[in-house]
Amino acid sequence: MDLVLSSLPLPIRLKLERPVSDAQLMQFSSRNRPLRMEREASGEILVMTPTGNRTGMINLRLGRLFDEWTEADGRGFGFDSSTGFRLPNGAVRSPDLAWVAKERWNALTYEEQEGFGLCPDFVIELASPSDRLADVRKKIAEEWIVNGVELAWLLDPQRKVVEVYRPGEEPEIHEQPTSVQGDGPVSGFELVMARIWG
Repeated sequence: MDLVLSSLPLPIRLKLERPVSDAQLMQFSSRNRPLRMEREASGEILVMTPTGNRTGMINLRLGRLFDEWTEADGRGFGFDSSTGFRLPNGAVRSPDLAWVAKERWNALTYEEQEGFGLCPDFVIELASPSDRLADVRKKIAEEWIVNGVELAWLLDPQRKVVEVYRPGEEPEIHEQPTSVQGDGPVSGFELVMARIWG
């Protein structure tokens, strides 16, 4: 796949004759950096723009705080927004932040760890001004949660709202929270929102 996408209006969906393999998707993505790509369960490729400056700054801060907690906690591994995860439905998705339990990660082969691996246990999606909130909510509910994520947070910096998703439950909505507490796979993690909203 030698298509260069830099001159096309984004986001776009590419419908291909045949679904691409994980290896082909990885190669296609690397040839079209800094664009972000995900594979839909249908096999379509979703091509998105890089994040804007403010969202990127928040995402870096979020990642740093979570990585510090993950390292101190020791029960699992954190992943940044450039990481793709293969879901049981065939989609490859990239959350803004993800966490996988150590025993699940260590059960993978080296080759699986170098590829798109497995569905994470915990994800955070960070809404950017260009996102349609309904689309991000649908991605969390119908992709992450349905495919095995135990806990998902949607952070909306514009509204200063955090939405918490768990399997079989309605989302919890926290308007302008002081902090958000992790539970389940990331019990003990606390995100102090003043450090995120800045």
